[in-house]
Amino acid sequence: DRERAESVARVTKGYAVDTPRQVAEESRICITMLPSSPHVRSVFEGEDGLLAATDIQGSLYIDSSTIDPMVAKSLAIKVRDRGAELLDAPVSGGVPGAEAATLTFMVGGHLDAVSRSKSILHCMGKNVVHVGEAGSGQIAKVCNNLVLGISMAAVCEAMSLGYKLGLETGALTEIINSSSGRCWSSDSYHPVPGVMENTPSS
Repeated sequence: DRERAESVARVTKGYAVDTPRQVAEESRICITMLPSSPHVRSVFEGEDGLLAATDIQGSLYIDSSTIDPMVAKSLAIKVRDRGAELLDAPVSGGVPGAEAATLTFMVGGHLDAVSRSKSILHCMGKNVVHVGEAGSGQIAKVCNNLVLGISMAAVCEAMSLGYKLGLETGALTEIINSSSGRCWSSDSYHPVPGVMENTPSS
């Protein structure tokens, strides 16, 4: 979306280009955050992708998408073969964390590249954790999302049960959030409409 890119560029005092290749040719540090593995592959390996640039020696790429760990490992090898580094650095914290710059970054890749990235990542998050080699960040994100999914399902079931048995959802939420059932799904990302402001359910 060229129009949207130009709008963002005006706000950030940057400028828009037409292809990822142009980004790679004009910047030595690039951050991507895309919906899925095929999108990331396209941006890196497409005809006008980042890896199509003539010289990326010494460049640092940080991919904060949530994708297949095997794709992250494969791309890191291809980038390293060109003399650059790719970190997989998915995030946790959602839109509120992004807006408040309190995200957690789970980073996989070479330690020297991670050290180089920290000053940039700390502009967007409060926690930058190096969890291992390429692909490790994605593995950590999958594990975190597993816990989140289970806790979200549990909160949904508990709220449904309480409501059907006559409890008021706000009161039940207050109890859970001051008891052992408290979790991110109950205190920051509540699934019941109207219980908590600034959540997708509301």
